[in-house]
Amino acid sequence: MTDTPDTEPSSDEIAELEDDPLTRERLAKYRKVLEDGGFPYAFERSATARELHTEYGDLEPGAETGQTATVAGRLMNTREMGKLAFGVLSDVSGRIQLFVDRRTLGEDAFDAFIALDAGDWIGATGEVITTKRGELSVRIDSFTLLQKSLRPLPDKWHGLKDIEARSRRRYIDLIANEEARDTAIKRSRIISELRRQFEDRGYIEVETPVLLSEATGATARPFATHHNALGEDMYLRIATELYLKRLVVGGLEKVFEIGRIFRNEGIDSKHNPEFTMLESYEAFADFNDIMALVEEVIAACSIAATGDTTIEYQGRALDLAGPYRRVTMLELVREATGVDVDYDTPREDLVELAARNGIEPESHWGPGRLIEALFDELAEGTIWEPTFVTEHPLEISPLSRGHRDKPHVAERFELFIAGSEYANAFSELNDPFDQLARFEMQADLKAAGDEEAHPIDDDYILALEYGLPPTGGLGIGVDRIVMLLTDHHHIREVILFPTLRSL
Repeated sequence: MTDTPDTEPSSDEIAELEDDPLTRERLAKYRKVLEDGGFPYAFERSATARELHTEYGDLEPGAETGQTATVAGRLMNTREMGKLAFGVLSDVSGRIQLFVDRRTLGEDAFDAFIALDAGDWIGATGEVITTKRGELSVRIDSFTLLQKSLRPLPDKWHGLKDIEARSRRRYIDLIANEEARDTAIKRSRIISELRRQFEDRGYIEVETPVLLSEATGATARPFATHHNALGEDMYLRIATELYLKRLVVGGLEKVFEIGRIFRNEGIDSKHNPEFTMLESYEAFADFNDIMALVEEVIAACSIAATGDTTIEYQGRALDLAGPYRRVTMLELVREATGVDVDYDTPREDLVELAARNGIEPESHWGPGRLIEALFDELAEGTIWEPTFVTEHPLEISPLSRGHRDKPHVAERFELFIAGSEYANAFSELNDPFDQLARFEMQADLKAAGDEEAHPIDDDYILALEYGLPPTGGLGIGVDRIVMLLTDHHHIREVILFPTLRSL
């Protein structure tokens, strides 16, 4: 193994480390390694902690396997007991105990092991055994210091319990908090399962632009920037929808994208300005077909993450197997208010009803937007079991086809679980003239003060004029799915590096 030409930290870093007694000693040990040749470039291990537990987990106490394993990871702690010492080695898969015998390892190496600090990266080789108490261990006959931890690990996570501190220093969170590491791994597993579900159904994964001349595809406030070379303002995407539907126009009949979305809006337990969305579009399908797809995909992700379709979320049971309840937005508003409203109810009556329920309507809100506000305020939070809320007002659905049998509403659904939205889907509007009229109505709303109104996208209208077949579209909030399947109530817990105010 070749040693690296490691270098000293900068003078400012040295001053900070030497100022603290807890880091001063570690810095001295670091310097000693440099003097002796430095740290290795690489280290070859033969097994992870999980692999050893899987293969040897049923051994009797005091067993000796005669099998040698080489492990590597971060040393979490050590304890000395006379001629013996023990250490806990943590790798990405879990933890394994190191059993250190002064007689086996030798005096000098034993003392060097005892001098290691919690947080150091090491590699170790030895026989797989169980202790007399039955603890699976590697009885090491050699070890290598792979990298020195110059700063001590938090003492049982004291001082970094609040979610903001853990989010700012996620690297420490992952070291000390096994739940955080498990969440990150489950997130990867869930995204892989989402991808597999769509690929197995013949969808093609694609990539669409993040920088746009117009922020289209949703009603949301964008982040603005400026492209110096082009000399024009641009926007981070708020959705992938219109580009994906352009691809369906082009003949890619089933497409999906898993990508980052950016919306210049509030931050709370359910919202982060930068988040991950899966969007998919399927030619010749409608929103009923997409409902069936969503039920299957959510159930599959639950099995991938938890092994079952019945989970516990925030102390309550949830059955994700399907079929899910179907109910209209109007029905839920009527239940919540006790008032028989509909989309023909005079606007002034809806404004009064909203005011009675603590909602301050804006002047440009029509009946549909008022009914949506009543739903958001009074009904959404009461939904626990998976529920498809259908028949959204056409007024708030500028990209959806109108319902084939009912005026004023869209062929659209949102999936709600445990009081939160997880998916949004339409029978996609494919009439270029209707779409242009909807865009023009959105332009009027923007002029009236609605900052989230959809801009006119002339090129998308041109694409529709070449013909978009009947299409079912879907958006799934990936972060929220991960929250649900890892039993977290705050989105910061499932995004490795959430957006935070600068210190």
